[in-house]
Amino acid sequence: MAGLNCGATVALLGVLLLGAERLRRGADASEIALPPGSGITVLIKPGTLRLPDKPCSIIVSKRLTATLLIKPGVKTGFSFSCQNPENHFVIEIQKNIDCLAGPCPFGEMQLQPSTLVLPTLNRTFIWDVKAHKSIGLELQFALPRLRQVGPGESCPDGVTHSISGYIDATEVRIGTFCSNGTVSRIKMQEEVKMALHLPWFHDRNVSGFSIANRSSIKRLCIIESVFEGEGSATLMSANYPEGFPEDELMTWQFVLPAHLRASVSFLHFNVSNCEKKEERVEYYIPGSTTNPEVFKLEDQQPGNMAGNFNLSLQGCDQDAQNPGILRLQFQVLVQHPQNESNKSYVVDLSDEQTTSLTIEPRPVKLSRNFVPGCFVCLESRTCSTNLTLTPGSKHKVSFLCDDLTRLWMNAEKTISCTDQRYCRRKSYSLQVPEDILQLPVQLHDFSWKLLVPKDSLSLALVPAQKLQQHTHERGCNTSFSYVMASAIPSQDLYFGSFCSGGSIEQIQVKQNILVTLRTFAPGFQQDVSRQSLTVTFRPYFKEEGIFTVIPDRKNKVYLRTPNWDRGLPSLASVSWNISVPSDQVACLTFLKERTGVVCQTGRAFMIIQEPRAQAEEIFSLEEELLPKPSFHHHNFWVNISNCSPVSGKQLDLLFSVSLNPRTTDLTVIVVVVVGGSVLLLFALGFIICCVKKKKRKINKGPAVGIYNGNVNTQMPMQQKKFQKGRRDNDSHVYAVIDDTMVYGHLLQDSSGSFLQPEVDTYQPFQGLTEDCAPSPPTLCSRALTVKLATNEPSPGSPLESESEPYTFSHPTVVNVSKANTEIPLLDTHEPEEPGE
Repeated sequence: MAGLNCGATVALLGVLLLGAERLRRGADASEIALPPGSGITVLIKPGTLRLPDKPCSIIVSKRLTATLLIKPGVKTGFSFSCQNPENHFVIEIQKNIDCLAGPCPFGEMQLQPSTLVLPTLNRTFIWDVKAHKSIGLELQFALPRLRQVGPGESCPDGVTHSISGYIDATEVRIGTFCSNGTVSRIKMQEEVKMALHLPWFHDRNVSGFSIANRSSIKRLCIIESVFEGEGSATLMSANYPEGFPEDELMTWQFVLPAHLRASVSFLHFNVSNCEKKEERVEYYIPGSTTNPEVFKLEDQQPGNMAGNFNLSLQGCDQDAQNPGILRLQFQVLVQHPQNESNKSYVVDLSDEQTTSLTIEPRPVKLSRNFVPGCFVCLESRTCSTNLTLTPGSKHKVSFLCDDLTRLWMNAEKTISCTDQRYCRRKSYSLQVPEDILQLPVQLHDFSWKLLVPKDSLSLALVPAQKLQQHTHERGCNTSFSYVMASAIPSQDLYFGSFCSGGSIEQIQVKQNILVTLRTFAPGFQQDVSRQSLTVTFRPYFKEEGIFTVIPDRKNKVYLRTPNWDRGLPSLASVSWNISVPSDQVACLTFLKERTGVVCQTGRAFMIIQEPRAQAEEIFSLEEELLPKPSFHHHNFWVNISNCSPVSGKQLDLLFSVSLNPRTTDLTVIVVVVVGGSVLLLFALGFIICCVKKKKRKINKGPAVGIYNGNVNTQMPMQQKKFQKGRRDNDSHVYAVIDDTMVYGHLLQDSSGSFLQPEVDTYQPFQGLTEDCAPSPPTLCSRALTVKLATNEPSPGSPLESESEPYTFSHPTVVNVSKANTEIPLLDTHEPEEPGE
């Protein structure tokens, strides 16, 4: 703590001393004497306009003035009328060097006059050097070297270097530079203008650069950038961000240690409208057999370059009416070669005509420290931070990156159907190609865009493993998931995120859909065998989606409507086909009491339907409470249809389905057993009584049966009748009449074999449920919703237990009198089957 107090005291003392010096020198007079023939002029002028505490003027020979110009051979004394002149004035010291009239003063440039005799103003030293057109002038900068900055950027220490050149009489700004960079030399042709800006509080008394005579460079300028180790440099074309001079050439030379590698990436660029020639960049790379290597500005630029290299920007002859702007800002990154630099990977997309792959940096937080770059290279030379592999070609890829986890891949494939007849016979497996999986970069997204003709076909997605819908109640904890959304541009419909290990066996969607495989961990490479979706084309249906769900016997299934965050789209309908095993009971539970939807037009409904039990419930989602937990013994549907809701009152539902073993009540079992025993005893007693009665009748005399020959005895679908019988003989009298003996010949076919009588026997339905979802009711009024409870039998439905087989009988009243001979013996109508 004492050390901190001492430091604060010293800093405060320094501030007070600096303020005292400012007051003394601001109040005292200054004197500047310029030697004759020095070519130096001093100009004191108002600086940036501010709201002064009080006016301030320059006092020269007791006269007040706003500006003061001091020429060579003149000695001038002056003072200021205020104590803080640095807030009001600036001083420019310009030295004109004419190498055409005499020898140039090559070597280190001096600050003349010295900063010790100058007033405490923001000062700018300017050197304007003119030379012959065939002479090149070189500015050499001592350590620390310069760093180019863009427009609007400022230097931390306030010391700024501005360098310009000339084309004929037109000044061209080469750039603005700060300290602590890589720029070591700048070569100019014919004329150069160097300006050094020093703030009033800076005590620098050297220029930090020298001028040397060089041969003609035959271009606007050459900028040399030297790297001592790893680092980066951002550089700009002349006059940036304005246009580069027409048909000019500018070169950057990069010097770097042999053990390092350099990569170039263009940050911003524009091209002009050329009438002649073509704007381009040229590289001279040591060891290249194609020097210079020519690239367009929009091309991917070289990377992974060892040794020194040059980069040149060449302009063109621009259109006089519409010239446009040529400008370039680029970055050179120098770093150690990485382990992946010498490895290459072949990605063959020759058979993938609709697949594209992009390798790019993943989003990271910016850091002020130097971070080695991550580059993706084609053929080990054309490198960039972003690389897109086009379909239909074979690509050779390598990486220049210290940490490949900083990169990821995104791919997209389009599968479209144009011929309905052909599509219905096809199925497609949505799998990531092996060539993409073998790359040492994490796959982030692989998207399949599935397109079908409008209002003609729909799509069905069947996973290799059943899917789970991601919800807050049960989230996905896998290395990848499927994100499904509508691919129709005008429709904002998000079906949800799904991962393996759930209960959804199939997802059907009405129209175009975008299926995205999204990975969350490097472990996806181990789980790659589990990723597979099969897509088939189905006849068109009108619902947005149909989910086929086979609940897990152990885990509760959570399901929610699409567009959970924004609400189900207006007038959309979604269904869930939920299977219930024969030995289980499904419990359907809604996780809130009301939906909260408010309809602007139309009605919002939910239908819960058991097709097998012929039970259906209809609920108004706008007015009624959501149903309490309900139990379902058979497969059932849940259908939700939306209205056009009021903004902010959207429809979103979350429900769960759980399975429990089906139990049988012991009391019911006892009643059934006792009842069955009583019925059995009653039947036995009835049979015994009938036999005894029949025996008594036989003892009394022969039983007589009367046969009417005019009765139509034709069996259904049999075109036969008895021949006319005798009435006067006893051939039709039997001691005991048996059905088979009397009518047996009617049951024979043409070959003499007996036909078995048709018997209708009902068995419980054990097959699959219907594939057709329940249709929402067409209601235009706001009448009360009608419900049919599942525990109430529907009109006309049988009351027997569905587990008990039974036989339909069709009795027919037959008049055996002689007068009516057209009544058929057997009914020819088929028995009616009960609805399931």
